[in-house]
Amino acid sequence: MSRRLPLIVLLVALPLWLAASYAARYGFMEHGQWVGICADEASRWECQVRAKLGLMIHFKVMGWAALITAVLGFLLPGRAGWGLAVLALAFGLPALALYNTSYAVFALVIAGLRLVRAQRAA
Repeated sequence: MSRRLPLIVLLVALPLWLAASYAARYGFMEHGQWVGICADEASRWECQVRAKLGLMIHFKVMGWAALITAVLGFLLPGRAGWGLAVLALAFGLPALALYNTSYAVFALVIAGLRLVRAQRAA
């Protein structure tokens, strides 16, 4: 297995994850069809998911999760820090797409810095 394979997979997966986040925003949260359906039938499971996602957006859950994991990833050495930085990106990209930009921007910068940081010689 190539040493660069995880980085290549990450560079392919992140744009797809960002596209899925924007699809959730525009296709599920803001689309007029779902607004009308959930106004009429709020008990549908789709409307319950939409309401929970709205609460997560309101309380900035994804932004905080991204920021906390990015800071922890920056502080931890080795693979644990790298993995937490990737997790911070996984939380941060949907946070950017779903209105949590104030925390997500800092989280993505910190996580990106952690991912490009050179390993120290042992």
